[in-house]
Amino acid sequence: MRRMAEETGSRRRPERRVSSQIQREVTQLILDRRLRAGAPLPTETELMNDLGVSRNSVREALKALQALDIVDIRHGYGTYVGQASLTPFADGLTFRTLARQDDTNETGALAEILQVREVLEEGLIHRVAAVLTEAELDRLEAVVAEMEEAGRAGRPFPELDREFHELLYAPLGNALVPQLLGAFWTVFSRVAGVRGWTDDPAPGVTVRRHRDIVTALRARDVEAAQRAMADHFRGIEARAAQASRGVS
Repeated sequence: MRRMAEETGSRRRPERRVSSQIQREVTQLILDRRLRAGAPLPTETELMNDLGVSRNSVREALKALQALDIVDIRHGYGTYVGQASLTPFADGLTFRTLARQDDTNETGALAEILQVREVLEEGLIHRVAAVLTEAELDRLEAVVAEMEEAGRAGRPFPELDREFHELLYAPLGNALVPQLLGAFWTVFSRVAGVRGWTDDPAPGVTVRRHRDIVTALRARDVEAAQRAMADHFRGIEARAAQASRGVS
């Protein structure tokens, strides 16, 4: 039986390598042909002929690439180039965090994510401080005002918080920044939802911390803006730690 298992394993290993190679070849085909997101891929038959592999091998490779959002399989219509979003990245981070079962490790996993996001944002705020216009600062201030109004009415405002950070870095014109921040945001929201964590217990403090960021940026005080951003993250980390212990 052991020998049969070893022989079976030896037969399967090359198949996995072939599937991985086909994935790379399909990806290279997309790059070589400069196909954009939403563009149709060659049919399965064309890919079989181009790559010299079976239909099953093509389908297996395409399914793997779909999981990475590199291709989009639309049953009954064909296969198209995917958006190559960071959804798989967010899914992996969410699983990594939730897989750490005990509260201490789970909080540690979230702290790691928040730490990476904090480093990213504190670095970016240094860049954006030099290019933010008064009109853009006015829009940020308006979002803070909406946060304050929601807090007074007892309404949670996570989407306003997210909008604030997206607007803050929009002037940089870096398309990857909102995707990365969105991925981190999605992970935190998913974990909070699964664990049943409550909303921000101190909305007034959250509003003040965001207003401090805008105030520092209006004064073109980069160091003050970075400190305000650091204070903001200290608050998020503290809330996550409290929620994991069941403290409201």
